[in-house]
Amino acid sequence: MGSIALPSLPRVVIIGAGIVGTNLADELVSRGWTDITVIDQGPLGMPGGSTSHAPGLVFQTNPSKAMTLFAKYTVEKLLSLEKDGQSCFNQVGGLEVAITPPRLEELKRKHGFAASWGIDARLITAEECLRIYPNLNKDMVLGGLYIPSDGLALAARAVQLLMARTREAGVRYLGSTLVTGIERAEGHVTGVMTPDGTVPADLVVCCAGFWGAKVGAMVNLPIPLFPLAHQYAKTTGVPVLAGRNSQPNGASLPILRHQDQDLYYREHGDQYGIGYYGHRPMPVDVTSLGLTPKAVDEKNMPSRLEFTLEDFEPAWEESQKLLPALQDTEIADGFNGIFSFTPDGGPLLGQAPNLDGFYVAEAVWVTHSAGVARAVAEVLTTGRSSIDLADCELSRFEDVQLTPEYIRETSQQNFVEIYDILHPLQPRKSPRNLRVSPFHGRQRELRAFFLEAGAWERPYWYEANEKLIKDLPPQWQPVERDAWSARYYSPIAAAEAWKTRTAVAMYDMTPLRRLEVAGPGAVDLLQRLCTGDVSKKPGAVTYSLFLNEDGGVRSDLTVARIEDQLFQVGVNGPGDTAYVSRAARMQSRQTPNRWVQVRDITSGTCCIGLWGPRARDVITSVSADDFTNKGLRFFRCKKANIAGIPVTAMRLSYVGELGWEIYTTADRGQALWDIFWKAGQPHGVIAAGRSAFNALRLEKGYRAWGADMTTEHDPYEAGVGFAVKAGKEGYVGGVALEGRSEKTAKQRLRCLTVDDGRSVVLGKEPVFYNGKCMGYVTSAAFGYTIRKPVAYAYLPSTVVEGDSVEIEYFGRRIPATVNPEPLYDPDMSRLRG
Repeated sequence: MGSIALPSLPRVVIIGAGIVGTNLADELVSRGWTDITVIDQGPLGMPGGSTSHAPGLVFQTNPSKAMTLFAKYTVEKLLSLEKDGQSCFNQVGGLEVAITPPRLEELKRKHGFAASWGIDARLITAEECLRIYPNLNKDMVLGGLYIPSDGLALAARAVQLLMARTREAGVRYLGSTLVTGIERAEGHVTGVMTPDGTVPADLVVCCAGFWGAKVGAMVNLPIPLFPLAHQYAKTTGVPVLAGRNSQPNGASLPILRHQDQDLYYREHGDQYGIGYYGHRPMPVDVTSLGLTPKAVDEKNMPSRLEFTLEDFEPAWEESQKLLPALQDTEIADGFNGIFSFTPDGGPLLGQAPNLDGFYVAEAVWVTHSAGVARAVAEVLTTGRSSIDLADCELSRFEDVQLTPEYIRETSQQNFVEIYDILHPLQPRKSPRNLRVSPFHGRQRELRAFFLEAGAWERPYWYEANEKLIKDLPPQWQPVERDAWSARYYSPIAAAEAWKTRTAVAMYDMTPLRRLEVAGPGAVDLLQRLCTGDVSKKPGAVTYSLFLNEDGGVRSDLTVARIEDQLFQVGVNGPGDTAYVSRAARMQSRQTPNRWVQVRDITSGTCCIGLWGPRARDVITSVSADDFTNKGLRFFRCKKANIAGIPVTAMRLSYVGELGWEIYTTADRGQALWDIFWKAGQPHGVIAAGRSAFNALRLEKGYRAWGADMTTEHDPYEAGVGFAVKAGKEGYVGGVALEGRSEKTAKQRLRCLTVDDGRSVVLGKEPVFYNGKCMGYVTSAAFGYTIRKPVAYAYLPSTVVEGDSVEIEYFGRRIPATVNPEPLYDPDMSRLRG
């Protein structure tokens, strides 16, 4: 947690008494914590944030497993919150309708998500939609997705019940109290400042909603959320609803989404409530809202802005088409309600990288509120969440993504796209070219097709290689794809994979994050954090894992010992940087003579992956250093010269072919590219992109962190048990792994090949065994070398090699077979050269 030793039951201050803050207090109380204070600038009866006006629709299914599980728990918890025989959740079900063929296909994909994440969902015909929801226009609807367990959260009521319950357990609530600052000492939070004095704290959790960025600024923490107004209106009484529901907010029809027109609907007694995302983005400057008044009511609250009827007119027109009963009504009331949006649509959870003990639970909607609160409570009380939080981590963004300009633009784009049909590879249109490697100019000359991730421009294939397609042998010819899997794909990837396997290819590996870990305590630090033995002599490279205390995989990494006290560590993202840096700070404080310095060197360096059976021919023509097996063995590194350019060469290969990762400083990057390009021409060198790379890595069985392994999987389940050094003690997660092995694993990551040799899937599809959904696809690609689509999926250990399974893809079941792995070069002869 930090350098200050916390008491066994720490003093916790939660900022914000909305649906997240009160749920968090309740989750902590249920785990035995008692010294909790909740502060809100609004009155406790109705604090006036987003919770106070939220319409309460809970649609559980989401492309993100974590978000779906958060919503599922929220439903369970709100159903359990009762007073006077009434729960805080009206389980009317949820119905999403399609009025266009693309949306109908999208509902099939969502049905797959529901099956993958354990939500009961049904694809239904237009006729069934009308039976469930008679008010629909029968001439418009093509079909729907129905989820019986969805429904309406009574958020404001839930907050009051949670407050009452936690007060009985000793939680203190301070209403109409402004937070004016955060006290800290020695890098750790110590209290929360208010006009009435400082509330002492060992842990502070910011659940301040759209005011969160303002609180973050008090500790110099950029919280990348952006407040935007979203329109919600109520109609006058609808004749067909008369007498159906209790007033004023009773509902019996399912909540309804009409995503083709950015609309959703719920009943309020005999009125309809209509939410609309199709209007222009409406940014809100929270400083203009002023102090929350002492008296807040349903009509007057800081988060409820004046309704702009002109923005709502297209929604009203479309609503009257879908629900003809509305033609006899008018808009009775409306408002523009403030919500928090983020650059990627996910919530912001976790500890501040710059201040120990300061946590954030922000940009969380009512839908996910209790689930998020449980996850944060688990992190605070045990150090880990049972649900993997990588998609939600506060520290997942790069520095360039934390600028106000980036947050503003991308959050507004996220608002515009919230109901759009988005492909998993779909890139943002703007801002682009924020981070480019030193090879970018040459890549553009080769007409690279770029996609963006982590603000980096990454070549997926090179149009200059299109001419190679005609030279492809018959066994390498790509198969025809369906329209969805053909998006952001080119058959050029087949040619690039072919040349990697038969000649030599250059891959831009620059975006892989690199840390320099240095100092007299560097070995101690890395030995404690890593599953592998990194104490080998300089020149050794170790593939290792970071685990959490429960033995779940929090990241995978390569650790290269450059010198006695200097390591280069390849990690997965900013979250790893925060984790290693925090551990280094703690060690340096506790044992000053074993200090460690952690430095991110990614931007100042670059990397070419030079791989293929002709790679040695290329490198030996431009270097006098020994690149034979004797001179640089597999998983070794050394300093070398490439035509006068100092480099660090590591004998690693993500594609399963002979070769090296060659690192140099960014200023020499383009020169290094040119040297290899020129030297490689006689050997058939090409530049190759991420599309071929992903296919080749799956053929070789290499895992991708965040998809193929997360904190929900231990190394043995993920198939990376070899990265755990036998007999090693004293590392994070080591105690939890005692007694575990591949034999004891209840689930395993399995390699599947698609039987028909043609049907490509993309990931997150459900996998069925003996007719039951038993897992989901983590990664997938067409395996060009083996001539079949490949998919990896977590399945029960009772499913073994040779078994037949089915993958559901857009509503159809595709037969596949569980295979031994790796599919390519199992004896490692090509990799070892």
